[in-house]
Amino acid sequence: MDSKNLHNPCFNKIGYIQVYTGDGKGKTTASLGLALRALGRGWKVLIVMFTKGGSDYGEIHSFSNLSDDIKNRFKVINAGLTRIVYKNNVNDDDKTEIQKGWEFAKNAIKNCEYELVILDEANIALDLGLIDLDDMLETLKNKPKGVEIVLTGRNANEKVIELAHLVSEIKPVKHYWDIGVEAREGVEY
Repeated sequence: MDSKNLHNPCFNKIGYIQVYTGDGKGKTTASLGLALRALGRGWKVLIVMFTKGGSDYGEIHSFSNLSDDIKNRFKVINAGLTRIVYKNNVNDDDKTEIQKGWEFAKNAIKNCEYELVILDEANIALDLGLIDLDDMLETLKNKPKGVEIVLTGRNANEKVIELAHLVSEIKPVKHYWDIGVEAREGVEY
């Protein structure tokens, strides 16, 4: 293998499909831990953040401070407006932004640009009909063998779960929101 293919996922490993779902806290956090681990091993990583826009997330602030070496192997795409999308506030602008992010992710997967692709909150985007399920399934089924793909978010579709190689369901046992604690900077965002 020549050196230009050393970190090309089409040539160097087998990638799997992972799903982090459930009503518990920590799905995005788990995927970001995986991203950090992969970057530490020299992988190229893409994170596409669906259904939550804006830039006031602790992870976004941290990403801006990464070393140049890591920045050259890492990209974050924000595919949402400046708010979190729910069933009761979704609109055509949300769909447009999410579709832009999905097209970017699909092309990156197809072209083997990254070894790890995290589709943060893709499960929610699928559940809300903002990403076409058949398009997602086709992309996952035909991904290059070396690309690892992670989908996060509640309400993972059964067909995605069936196709995945690893599925983790995060269940809430106890949460401080139950006693009125609001989302905290540095912990929830």
